[in-house]
Amino acid sequence: MLSGERVRFRKMVKDDAYIYHKWRNDLEVMFSTSPTLDLYSIEETKHFVENIILGSSNSKSYIIEDNETNKPIGITSLVNIDVKNRNAELIIDIGEKSYWGKGLGTEAVRTILEYAFLELNFHRISLRVFSLNPKAIHIYTKLGFKQEGVSRQSLYRNGEWHDIINMSILKDEYLEI
Repeated sequence: MLSGERVRFRKMVKDDAYIYHKWRNDLEVMFSTSPTLDLYSIEETKHFVENIILGSSNSKSYIIEDNETNKPIGITSLVNIDVKNRNAELIIDIGEKSYWGKGLGTEAVRTILEYAFLELNFHRISLRVFSLNPKAIHIYTKLGFKQEGVSRQSLYRNGEWHDIINMSILKDEYLEI
């Protein structure tokens, strides 16, 4: 089990489908992280979770729990893992809105980076963040991510176009922080 001071990660189990389904269908939760904002049936979510449990060689997903209460508060994943080139893409969602703005997402990102760089020996971690989410951009920048490029006006929300910002951090950069 991976853990930080206030959060820990655990592998998903079948029963996590219900909490994940709640987060995945909460448009306020998905507004700043999901490009499609599609709603999913519980069957679709169960199938998704089962695929995670069975494991894919090019992804690793974990439920984020609050260390104090053991409550599941979100999910983080390393996806599109490229073993040969030692890189992956980071995804994180804090699904429990009562935990927003308390620094737990920042700690979760720090924890998954430590795992990716120091345990898995990855060289590079990338992510995509929406320009309408300045708090996330600030957190990623604070943690050492650098902007690599912008997919201009590739996200449509509330009648407006927004950019998707591509960011990454290299192992050497992470170790300097």
